[in-house]
Amino acid sequence: MTSPAIHIWRLLKWGRVLARHGALRGIEHDINTPAPVRRLARIARFGARVPKVPTYGEAFQELGPAAIKFGQALATRPDLVGEEAAHDLQLLQDRLPPAPFEQINASIEQALEKPVDQLFLEIDPEPIGAASIAQVHRAVTTDGRHVAVKVLRPNIEEDFARAIDTYEWAAAQVEAMGGEAARLRPRLVVATFRQWTLRELDLRREAASASELREGMEAESGFYVPQIDWTRTARRVMTLEWIDGIKLTNRQALIDAGHDLKELAAILVRAFLRQAVVDGFFHADLHQGNLFALPDGRLAAIDFGIMGRIDRQARVWLGEILYGLITGNYRRVAEIHFEAQYVPPHHSVEEFATALRAVGEPIRGLPVKEISVAQMLDGLFTITRDFDMPTQPHLLLLQKTMVMEEGVATALDPDINMWETSEPFLREWLRSEMGPEAAVADALIRNFRTLRRLPDLIRRIELHYPAPGAAPPPPPLPDIVVVQPMRVWRYLLTAAVAAATGAGAVWLLS
Repeated sequence: MTSPAIHIWRLLKWGRVLARHGALRGIEHDINTPAPVRRLARIARFGARVPKVPTYGEAFQELGPAAIKFGQALATRPDLVGEEAAHDLQLLQDRLPPAPFEQINASIEQALEKPVDQLFLEIDPEPIGAASIAQVHRAVTTDGRHVAVKVLRPNIEEDFARAIDTYEWAAAQVEAMGGEAARLRPRLVVATFRQWTLRELDLRREAASASELREGMEAESGFYVPQIDWTRTARRVMTLEWIDGIKLTNRQALIDAGHDLKELAAILVRAFLRQAVVDGFFHADLHQGNLFALPDGRLAAIDFGIMGRIDRQARVWLGEILYGLITGNYRRVAEIHFEAQYVPPHHSVEEFATALRAVGEPIRGLPVKEISVAQMLDGLFTITRDFDMPTQPHLLLLQKTMVMEEGVATALDPDINMWETSEPFLREWLRSEMGPEAAVADALIRNFRTLRRLPDLIRRIELHYPAPGAAPPPPPLPDIVVVQPMRVWRYLLTAAVAAATGAGAVWLLS
């Protein structure tokens, strides 16, 4: 088990980097920041040249692979890091210098248990992309197929394990301080991040996500998901069909190739709605660099490391919330929040409905094309603090993806009408999910399942059954000893003495 002194030493080193980029200013000035955290930030900042304008993305980039991924996760939490930081972190570039091909070649052979020349006729030693966790090489299989080979960086699992260990320890200390820090549930944030990285650090799981999404997208003919080569896929290597298209980042190339940008934007909106609303399994990293326009006019996606899930009940609630905000039925929207247990029961439904009215009324009466899904969701989440609403990570991931998807669609077609594009799809889905036929069918299925469970329910009558909620069960949190304030300073002193001793030794030997 890592000692608290090591955790604090790591936090001070990371804090020093953040301070040089001005990224600790918000923590120091926020009135909700616990005093011990504020003091630690000041120690890390001491003597640093702090820029006037914080550069959060550059700070996390400098901290390395684990911090880059954590920064991308924090970009979904403006309530935790602030709007300015969240916006800057959304621009965080997940690119690093590639690892030497000799190491990558050895990783492929070790993972697939065969020499590379028995798997591929050729493989380009220059990667087409090198991110914080893996890099991708173009190759040709022994049967002549062009593929992309994604390989984990050497020792990346150990780097992430050390970083997450300290993230968990720090989150436990902060949450134990109570107040606003406890409401924001930093331990759950880190636990969710751990789940994300476990998926990304096992390329078999990413391959399975791509396969599942491919099956779900068969009904959306304009959206394509590449096929996985399972015979050349293992925990550290994933091989998938090569996508020969134009990245959506290159707008001029799309125009020169004759692509219909309006149609591409419409395909993206429909595909995301089918993923998030119908299937409840969505690609949660739909930025322009992960999307390609194919020669036949279809849209293709890559990089399935970050995927989101949302259960049927939550999708129904979300649909009702969006519909209620648009139609002005704030009372029903408030009731849904209490039914879903998003708002603690000690609050007033009527007061919450009034707060929702403050979000909904400014958009009512506007032309439909001027109503932003992202802005409406952002306004909805800004009232969480006043009503002690615990964080719902799955909904925040959905919000982040909706904001990203709306941005990509708007970049393709600045005049896109998000609501008109979505309306036929959503209307049909809401009718099927919330209409009288669906209500009768749901009641029959629910009653039949209840009757089947009745004997077991009687046998287990003493147990407490949790009420059904929209949120999936939170990931298990590790047992972490919370350090008392006086002991924190003892550990800080130990770390400082160790640093001074090390610096003196280096000076004497130099």
